[in-house]
Amino acid sequence: MNILILGGGGREHALAWAVLQNPKCDRLIVAPGNAGTRAIAENCDIDICDPPAVVALCEAEAIDLVIVGPEAPLAAGVADELIAAGIPVFGPSAAAARLEASKAFTKEICDAVEAPTAGWARFTEAGPARDHVKAQGAPIVIKADGLAAGKGVVVAMTEAEALEAVDAMFSGAHGTAGTEVVIEEFMAGEEASFFVLVDGETVLPVGTAQDHKRALEGDEGPNTGGMGAYTPAPVMTDAVTEAALERIVRPTMAEMARRGTPYRGVLYVGLMIGPDGAPRLVEYNVRFGDPECQAIMMRLGAQALDLCQAVAEGRLADMTVTWAEDHAMTVVLAAEGYPGEYRKGTRIGGLEHLPESSHQMMFHAGTAVDGDAVVAAGGRVLSATGRGASLAEARDRAYALAEAVDWPEGRYRRDIGWRALK
Repeated sequence: MNILILGGGGREHALAWAVLQNPKCDRLIVAPGNAGTRAIAENCDIDICDPPAVVALCEAEAIDLVIVGPEAPLAAGVADELIAAGIPVFGPSAAAARLEASKAFTKEICDAVEAPTAGWARFTEAGPARDHVKAQGAPIVIKADGLAAGKGVVVAMTEAEALEAVDAMFSGAHGTAGTEVVIEEFMAGEEASFFVLVDGETVLPVGTAQDHKRALEGDEGPNTGGMGAYTPAPVMTDAVTEAALERIVRPTMAEMARRGTPYRGVLYVGLMIGPDGAPRLVEYNVRFGDPECQAIMMRLGAQALDLCQAVAEGRLADMTVTWAEDHAMTVVLAAEGYPGEYRKGTRIGGLEHLPESSHQMMFHAGTAVDGDAVVAAGGRVLSATGRGASLAEARDRAYALAEAVDWPEGRYRRDIGWRALK
């Protein structure tokens, strides 16, 4: 098979690594890719949010399957045009991708099927939004309605912080994503990431993880795209998992099909597990989470390709997921200053000496090649990922990779997995 993966982050490097474990893969192209994918596949620099350009690349290279990594191409309709051209694709249509592209749309779906989630209100002007914040008080959650590259959510612990977030969003801090703002009640509990595959009809759970969104140790500091993750998540017991499927996921998927927009791809189900053990929906994403994907792919390996192909071909009912009784952890190395201002172009040393195996991998995210050097090209730059028989063993392998990197301008949290390890 000739396979194309769209995206250039740590998630896509991990997907590429897993796909290459499968003997079905004859040729792999990653667009646009990064320094890590360049070492294992062919990178191709195209605009992945330009559906005709993606279709043209597929036709020129005789691509048999497209795996879409990030959300932006899906919202732009890449999957729709690929399907119209007869090219199998792993990823939902633009209409189904609204589950991530619009926070308000997701809330409307939840209301329609009575899925448990936070109370909410939608605003198109700053004045009424500010009045709502003052009436509700803090803590409270402020969200840009549209896609904001993982940065459009502020969990405000004070009223002043909430009002500042409202003003920033309506002032264009997140571009057009903030022309509408959704304000939600604050939900207490423990967050978890639940991943399911869907082919329009069948729903197949494919893993759990726990992300660390805050920038600093002890879950302090601003929200980020994710500073580390581990899998499986102990809070996702069999009972919690079944409750999430029955009360949230399956009703949502049935409603999407009823509306004529069946969902096909991977669905990220962000959950808050309350003190009573009942899950409530925080958000949907229409792709694998990053950095959760890196940890999950270490455990999933070659079967990832078989599962993606089954989704694209509508035969997920024939598939099962085989898990080893093991654990994986990924630790994100970010540029100093992220998620605020940070430098690009700093040189990263020591990568060529790192071990690469089914138990230890350094996945690249925001990296590029400059001459003979690998340089930082983004905020989240590397994902040190380890796998082991215990979470402690996985942690030790992940941190061994992180500590071996020579990058003075980078930093990472040293407490990933603390909830499960304490």
